[in-house]
Amino acid sequence: MERVIKKLIDKNKTISTMESCTGGAIVNSITNVPNASHVIKFSAVTYSNDFKIKMGVSSKLIEKYTVYSMEVARSMAKCISEYTNSNYGVGVTGKLQKQDDANPYGDNNIVYLSIYDADNDKYYDERITLLFDDRNANKNQIVDVFIKKILEII
Repeated sequence: MERVIKKLIDKNKTISTMESCTGGAIVNSITNVPNASHVIKFSAVTYSNDFKIKMGVSSKLIEKYTVYSMEVARSMAKCISEYTNSNYGVGVTGKLQKQDDANPYGDNNIVYLSIYDADNDKYYDERITLLFDDRNANKNQIVDVFIKKILEII
């Protein structure tokens, strides 16, 4: 993550996140690095559909594609970028090996990660199949995928 922060600082770019299943693991990883305050603008952990909607994700999008979809991850990424006027917005949704009684559809081991590049109005998407039974290990896997992807983008 140190390389990510350095590249963002060098390019004078900012980032914000809207995370669901990761519970803020990506932003936590960012803020563990010195000087992260130069690049991170805001983060929201939106476990519930209600708060995704309050942050700008369309309820109709959730109804059409389900909350566990790349379409919703993309919307989360763009909404947080627009809300904070950040160069990059990150959206993450999915299930970390746990059934969700409020949203019973979708695979229990698939996570959708989208990075929105506001400067170029472009999305970078990753569909992640989780490899572990351990929640922390799965979060670390998602953070690792994020780091690899954002380093390709910036």
